[in-house]
Amino acid sequence: MYARDDVATTEHWQQLPSGAHVEAAVDGFRMLADPTRFRMLWLLCGAEYDVTTLAAEVGIARPAVSQHLAKLRLTGLVTVRREGRRALYAARGGHVRRLLFEAVNAADHHLTGKPDHD
Repeated sequence: MYARDDVATTEHWQQLPSGAHVEAAVDGFRMLADPTRFRMLWLLCGAEYDVTTLAAEVGIARPAVSQHLAKLRLTGLVTVRREGRRALYAARGGHVRRLLFEAVNAADHHLTGKPDHD
């Protein structure tokens, strides 16, 4: 099970999250609305990357990758770890991986017409 539907009862969905939670979630979705950031974050779900390697993988310039990573870090979707002089970036945990997986899965259902299974 991916989105933890087992604990999301009807009652759960009838109470709105706090304003701070909604704003943080919307900021995260804004970051994912950019195709380059989505692709970068997808790769970062599977491994750590430095800026140079990530730039080569997504086919854009290093300064652009750095700017995208800064935005992803600001919204808490990406973490950074120092290894000597290198900065290694990774997606921040399983929530981010599940979010991206579910987004692509929903897109697949839309594109292929597969039925949803609740």
